[in-house]
Parts: sequence; structure tokens; C-alpha cells
Amino acid sequence: MINKDSNDVFAKLAARDNVDQAEFDQFRQFLEDACGISLGDNKQYLVTNRMRRLMDDHKIANFGDLVRNLRQGLNRKLKEQVIDAMTTNETFWFRDIYPYDHLKNNLLPQLMGPNNKMFGPIRIWSAACSSGQEPYSISMMAEEFKLKNMGTLPRQVQIVATDLSTTVLEQARAGEYDKLSVMRGLSNERLDRFFDKTPEGNWKVKPILRDRIDFRPINLMDSYAALGKFDIVFCRNVLIYFNADLKRQILQKIHASLKPQGILYLGSSEGLAGAADLFEMVRCEPGILYKAI
Repeated sequence: MINKDSNDVFAKLAARDNVDQAEFDQFRQFLEDACGISLGDNKQYLVTNRMRRLMDDHKIANFGDLVRNLRQGLNRKLKEQVIDAMTTNETFWFRDIYPYDHLKNNLLPQLMGPNNKMFGPIRIWSAACSSGQEPYSISMMAEEFKLKNMGTLPRQVQIVATDLSTTVLEQARAGEYDKLSVMRGLSNERLDRFFDKTPEGNWKVKPILRDRIDFRPINLMDSYAALGKFDIVFCRNVLIYFNADLKRQILQKIHASLKPQGILYLGSSEGLAGAADLFEMVRCEPGILYKAI
């Protein structure tokens, strides 16, 4: 027999997870205004699933109250936690592999070779870096190139890694990963060379990789001017979450942040979204990169 207390609990759970269409539309608008993410019409379950724990932690009774809290904008911590929860931070080492191979075998030799007349550091931006696998993978490529060319005086490589989520940036700065994380795309050879085992059984990135990376919080909807100019930008598997207008705006700002003939790497399922006049498509065989015009 279900007692009255159990009925009350079930009623509270049902109220918490119930999503009115108007409230869902307001939540979608909040998310798009805050970070550019565009949710589809059928994402109510995804939203309630990701908001459930947050609502419990903040003692918010139902979804309508959550939306009202967000629209009032009085709780900054809640806003950051909602964005963190709704941001997909799926990532792994050397994703799709070809951008990293091309970087080490083609771009770095070009930028450091005897025919290159440029001076100063090579600057690489890892946009939407999540928990750090992408910038650390780039740093490994730079270190492997350096070790292979010890007889030369290569230019220094500087990596700027940015993300909207302060939570994943803290994880990235720490550079510490559990066994499951390091198994996703990282070879045993690179694990032994570039990581130290911690007493807890995790793996921590060695300073030789971390020291060339500067982690910063950046919302891709904002200005990038403070980041400076880059030779190479990795903005991979990010644009798929934005609408067409915002994709074009982001690509225009990335173009402005690139040096002449600078290189942009996008995700394998992403394209130029109305900014084709700003970039020349170059086939890497396999893969594609984009050169600023």
C-alpha cells in the first residue's frame, strides 16, 4: 500500500519534471541568449533530465519556477550551473586524428621551416576546449615535433584554450584524468611519455605540456579581440549547436582573429555556414581545413 507521504513524493517529482510548452520555449530562449545553443522542439526530456539534480540542489519545486529564476537573473551561480549542465562536453584525445597529424607533419614544418620569414611564437587557439583533451593533444604534437627536430631552433608554440564552462576549464587546468578518460584515444606510449600516475590511480599531464597552454573563459558570442591573433584555430564540433546566423557570426569573428593565410580546423560534420567567401577549402587527404582569405 502506498501511504500519503509516498503520494506527496510522487506528486512533487511529477511537478518537478512537468514541462509546459510555453515554459520550455522560454528556457530555450534563455539558453540561446546566454550561450547560443539552439535546442530542438523535442528536447523536453533532455532538459528535465539535466535540470533534475540542479532543481533539487537549489530546492526549486518545478520547471516553471526554474525558468522564472533564470529570467530574473538574480542567481548567477544557478545560471552558470544551468549552462554547464546543458553544454555538451563530449571530447577525447586526438579526435578524428587527421587535424593533429596534419598539424605535426605539415603546418608546423611550414611555420618553422627555413623558408618561413615569420618571427615570434606560433599561436594556436583551441576554442570550446572542454575538459582539455584537445589543447593537450595539440601540445603533444608540438612537443613531438620539437623532439624530432632537436638540431633546429624552432619557434615557440603558444596555445590558448577557451571554454564557456568554468567547471570544465577547472578540470582542464588541473590536467588530471581517470583511467576511462585516458583510454579514449590516447596510446600507451603517449600516456607513459606525457603523464604521471597519481597516488589515487589517475593520470596527470606533465608540466612540459601544460606550460604552453593558457586556459581562459570565453563565450563564443562575445568579442575575441582580447585573445590576439592566431596562426591556427581549432573550433571543432561546436558550430553544430548554433543556428545559422550565429554560426556565420562566429566564423566571421574567427576569421578576424586569424593572421593572413591562417588555418581553421572545423569538425568533420561542420561547414562554413555562409562564410565561404572568407576561407579557401583545402583537402588534407583525409580531412579538410580552411585557409583564411
